[in-house]
Amino acid sequence: MKLKSLLTLAIVAAASQAAFAQPKAAETVVLAASAPGKAVLAGKTTVTATVVAIDYAKRTATLKGAGGKLVDLNVPPEAKKFDQIKVGDLVTVEYVQALTLELKKAGGGVSEMTSQAASAAAPAGAIAGGAVGQQVTILADVIAVNTKASTVTLRGPKGNMVDLNVRDPNQLKLVKKGDQVEAVYTEAVAITVEPAAKPAKK
Repeated sequence: MKLKSLLTLAIVAAASQAAFAQPKAAETVVLAASAPGKAVLAGKTTVTATVVAIDYAKRTATLKGAGGKLVDLNVPPEAKKFDQIKVGDLVTVEYVQALTLELKKAGGGVSEMTSQAASAAAPAGAIAGGAVGQQVTILADVIAVNTKASTVTLRGPKGNMVDLNVRDPNQLKLVKKGDQVEAVYTEAVAITVEPAAKPAKK
């Protein structure tokens, strides 16, 4: 299964999306595990940027990455000491996504979506920061299997439908109409603010 196909399921089921469009410093997207009836996909992006503007009332900071791209970052309330962030500070932002799909043979469960959130304080030694995460669990119904097109049509708890592209024929053979697919979508954003770099002595 491809990343786009997997993430589409989470999107259609109303899972939350990326916190911001970010200037990428380092990014990884990997198929973490695969087994009959199961697929796990994970990705992580780490960004280091400089604060060039800040709005304390709106809790937004404008960041400038190494390539010069400007990005407005909405800082969640869980990120403490926001008022101590200054223009010129260095910010490290780590954004993580993961999606797990598991086939539930013969179905029988109630199609639904549940979510839970968690937060953490800034790490020791940092001026400010914090982490916020969310996990969404979706149980979708398999309403059709198209072996020629290698697609499985899923219907989510809100009636939304999506065609999931299953490239592995062995995985596709396992899926039948009436089965269910459980998707667990997890995203987390961690922010660390370091002191502004001191100008070099001449």
